[in-house]
Amino acid sequence: MPTPNVVSTEQRNRALQAYGLDALEDDPELAKIVNFASKLCDVPIALVSLVEEERQRFLARKGLNARETPRSSSFCAHAMLLGSIMEVRDAMRDERFHTNPLVTGPPNIRFYAGQPLRSPEGVPLGALCVIDHHPRPEGLTEFQREGMAVLADAVMRRLRSRRETLAAKQELEYSEGQFKALADSIPAIAWSSDANGNFEYFNKRLIEFTGVDPDRTTIHPDDLLPMQKAWAQSLEKGEEFERELRLQRHDGEYRWMMARTVPVKTATGKIIRWFGTAVDVDELHRISESRDLLAKELSHRIKNIFAVVAGLISLSIRRKPEHKDFGEELVQTIRALGRAHDFVRPAQHAADGKLQGLLEELFAPYGTDEYARIKVTGDEVKIGSRAVTPLALVFHELATNSAKYGALSIEEGLIDLEIIDEGDMVSLLWREKDAPPGELKTAEGFGSRLIDMSVSGQLAGSWNRRWEGTGLFVELHLSKKALAA
Repeated sequence: MPTPNVVSTEQRNRALQAYGLDALEDDPELAKIVNFASKLCDVPIALVSLVEEERQRFLARKGLNARETPRSSSFCAHAMLLGSIMEVRDAMRDERFHTNPLVTGPPNIRFYAGQPLRSPEGVPLGALCVIDHHPRPEGLTEFQREGMAVLADAVMRRLRSRRETLAAKQELEYSEGQFKALADSIPAIAWSSDANGNFEYFNKRLIEFTGVDPDRTTIHPDDLLPMQKAWAQSLEKGEEFERELRLQRHDGEYRWMMARTVPVKTATGKIIRWFGTAVDVDELHRISESRDLLAKELSHRIKNIFAVVAGLISLSIRRKPEHKDFGEELVQTIRALGRAHDFVRPAQHAADGKLQGLLEELFAPYGTDEYARIKVTGDEVKIGSRAVTPLALVFHELATNSAKYGALSIEEGLIDLEIIDEGDMVSLLWREKDAPPGELKTAEGFGSRLIDMSVSGQLAGSWNRRWEGTGLFVELHLSKKALAA
């Protein structure tokens, strides 16, 4: 067994403090070890002794009432400095100890054997010792010495476990301290909860904002129940929570806040806690409300302009019947643009910004649901407001032509429109069924030019058409990026 490192008193004190010895006094696990050591060596006294600067303290005792003795009379202070077990077979005849008060008085030590205890770093801490009131000239047997070494290792495993627990606790406290310092430094309200959603911590910003204890709710009554339902749903599904709500400030004013909470998960996906923040977005919310109000007013006026223009054209063609066909076609185009505008105007969310929703809106005059003569199928593709107008012009033109010359011009005619998401591009396949016999007109009219400008210009795509056995087939390839704009 190697000799312990030579260390200073300060190093030993730090090493002993790392074990949190106060919590280990009368430790049940150490008590079992000294009881077994007493039986193993057939002695009345066995101790786990840790040697401090002024005393030796006994974390576990068998056969001795005292919890400590002065270091100056400690046998273990000698034993801990050795590389192997120290045996004193007759203390009255040993020059080091024959005047020791623990020899001349209680507990009247005659035989002593101490197995050194030292830290993994080699710092001497004390000894696991056994004591007898009678000399033992033959000392311990080899088996007993080996047993004492094994038991001393068990003592150190218990001490190391305690040290590691303390170190982990200190690290956790340090991390929590850092988190709280960080949370208190940010201008937002921050909190944490356990895995079940029980709130455990709020930063000081909450009290500064509300002026009341966190146990009191200051959420607007109209927002409280919906928020609680949404939070319960997030807890049940383990999903992020995000919601706007009003929180009462210390001056009584309700302010709009954006509250967001995210789960913290283990490597196996188990949620162990939640962290959340609430940011004051009241100014942005009010600006957004003002913009929405303005947008709704503008939208209403644009809708009226469509109606006025269509009305003026209708009046004009009554005075000039020779332009009736062109006028009616123009009116239908304007109405199609009106329906497209309905799709993207403020507060219209039924179609949820999807291409399929826009097409169903445009084709509503040709029947809906099971009576729809133009059936839209395929992938869902998101579209932005800028793409709505060119899309409306393209498909209004195709539907109008079909109503004049193609499948929609006869009662039994149908059209299938398939949407295919191809990554960066989206393909739309227009297939007319049971159309009247005919052939593809190759002359470039106004409608064809309109489709070409919309597809190649605004939608960054291409298109082609051909006549198949059952009717016209049109294939469009459009940029997904342009559609989403």
